[in-house]
Amino acid sequence: MSTNETGGRLTVPGTPIFDGQTSRRGLRLNKMLMSFRSADNRERFSADEAGYCAEFGLAPEQTQAVLDRDWTAMIDLGGSIFYVYKLAMMDGRSMQYLGGVFTGMTEEEFAAELKSGGRRG
Repeated sequence: MSTNETGGRLTVPGTPIFDGQTSRRGLRLNKMLMSFRSADNRERFSADEAGYCAEFGLAPEQTQAVLDRDWTAMIDLGGSIFYVYKLAMMDGRSMQYLGGVFTGMTEEEFAAELKSGGRRG
């Protein structure tokens, strides 16, 4: 872990850190993703994804990440994994699928890794 090169922000190589700065950057994205708690909102989003993103004032790169289902970009652009997962669930994806995406594994490989006790070292 390091804070020297980042102006006091904690960094862990290969691990996105969700801190206050990240939260502020992703506020609109996370509000939109959180809105998927409502079936009506899920239906509205499914009918016009780009339009729904525009209603929340997402930055163009956030909208593109959502439309492309670029899960890593959503996290990099301030998305909280808990809210990003709501969109993944709408697409029939599991948390193990996302874990695989974020670690360069398939869903099955990631699930097997979990069952074996996780990564060592």
